[in-house]
Amino acid sequence: MNIIIIEDEKPAARLLQRKVEKLGLQVSILLHSVQESIEWFQKNSHPDLIFLDIQLSDGLSFEIFESIDIKSAVIFTTAFDEYALRAFKLNSIDYLLKPIDDDDLQTAISKFKKRTNDFSNVSLDFDSIKKLLINPVDRDYKKRFTIKLGQQLKMIAITDIECIYSENKGTYLHTFENRNYLIDQTLEMLETELDPKDFFRVNRKFIIPMSSIREIQMHSNSRLKIILTTYKEDEIIVSREKVQEFKTWLG
Repeated sequence: MNIIIIEDEKPAARLLQRKVEKLGLQVSILLHSVQESIEWFQKNSHPDLIFLDIQLSDGLSFEIFESIDIKSAVIFTTAFDEYALRAFKLNSIDYLLKPIDDDDLQTAISKFKKRTNDFSNVSLDFDSIKKLLINPVDRDYKKRFTIKLGQQLKMIAITDIECIYSENKGTYLHTFENRNYLIDQTLEMLETELDPKDFFRVNRKFIIPMSSIREIQMHSNSRLKIILTTYKEDEIIVSREKVQEFKTWLG
């Protein structure tokens, strides 16, 4: 398995290399800038997996994808979470916030190994991924959730959900009855199970249905603030890079 790390801070790159190799994988090369990475990819076979810092010394690492048709799986690493949604639109396995937690790193690598096993005979390039994002294949999307409450099972219809959010590594349904229910799926999993015509992931923490939006307000830095009917615990902000996509989704 061929793995590279792209990280502009050399001590951080070496630390991540040690962490990865401690988990039984071998890192073949360390790169430190956008330009260096572009030149390397132009001359070398693409690795199986890239650990990629988003903010490099000479720009954002997304610029690499604009210049090179990267075939590798990617685990993004960054000290900031504002680029998470943009990262997940690429061929990303996970998005790790610095300082990188050992358990989170192991989970991300396990997800990569699982996906490699599941799709070992399938080749998807970025154009294919983009087409799937824009024109999802017709399929049956989730219509309800089954929640275990003690010794009972409760059925919650999709139409009863006001929002879905993550908190303290748990995922919760919030209903129009102003109740919260813990579920097993992650937001990443739910993005593939919910109809994209009806649900939108506005940031790293929230997925909301169009039917739950009561009001949309302008927010700082060209972002949008979503007001729901009953959910009041946290602000729901559409990040700046998602605003245009969100408006398109609204129609």
